Amino acid sequence: MELSCKSEYAILALLELATHHQSGEPLQIRQIAAQQNIPDRYLEQLLATLRRGGLVKSQRGAKGGYLLARDPWKITLFEILGCLEGLDVRTAEEDVNPKTVDNAVIEDVWLEAMHAANSVLQKYTLADLCEKRDSRRQLDIMYYI
Repeated sequence: MELSCKSEYAILALLELATHHQSGEPLQIRQIAAQQNIPDRYLEQLLATLRRGGLVKSQRGAKGGYLLARDPWKITLFEILGCLEGLDVRTAEEDVNPKTVDNAVIEDVWLEAMHAANSVLQKYTLADLCEKRDSRRQLDIMYYI
């Protein structure tokens, strides 16, 4: 599995929104783009997709921008990737009809890997990523002192 550029940018944008979640103030696209080094126009498209997926909400006006639609500890990586990449909570187990025993063995292992990956993605939230980021920053600061 590989994380697409689209998903990586979206997660970075959501991390930025999660960082400012407590303040309740929306962030503008240019602020998020500058902080996370994401092209403005691409970020605009990503945020529109995340808004349609119910992960962010937009606020109009001079002090408008984007906010998380829910608390960061209620948004999982699985939801984010599902919104962007079309991942389905259900696996395609029912749809799979292996033609040979070899195909069945490969399919069994692949399904097991998918279940394991989905389990990890469902386990981590935006709040967890923020905590991990903050811990790493602390380690970096301590290392350079």
